[in-house]
Amino acid sequence: MHSGHEEVITMAGTGSGSSRPGVVPALLYADAKAAIRQLTEGLGFTEVSVYEGEDGTVEHAELAQGNGVVMLGSKGRGGVFDTAMKDAGPAGVYVVVDDVDAHHRRAVEQGVEVLMPPTDQDYGSRDYMVRDVEGNVWTFGTYAPEVGA
Repeated sequence: MHSGHEEVITMAGTGSGSSRPGVVPALLYADAKAAIRQLTEGLGFTEVSVYEGEDGTVEHAELAQGNGVVMLGSKGRGGVFDTAMKDAGPAGVYVVVDDVDAHHRRAVEQGVEVLMPPTDQDYGSRDYMVRDVEGNVWTFGTYAPEVGA
């Protein structure tokens, strides 16, 4: 419901001048180590942190691409998020990259399944789309939404 006045809510550490992203996708994988390998080697993400349990499952990982981050972990660890995501289907994530064609070449060289080759879109972006090792759809392109200050 619109109250007639504009209210700005700033999350901790995401104000202007912060390098922290305000929205971070979180995904769970049956084989999180394979997902990390594909996202870093095939899709150019940088490993920021990986925390493993005693049994070798990935409890939590953070991977960066530009100024964005994705968090991921292993399915079946228990907890509220794991339980809530238990029957979730694949997710779709959009990642902004400067050179779509070079990014696409790397993905192809690493054997990533390409769903759509680099394509110029009507709205001015150039995008391509892939499916990761567990069915999530990742789109890489030049469209970068403007967020007000």
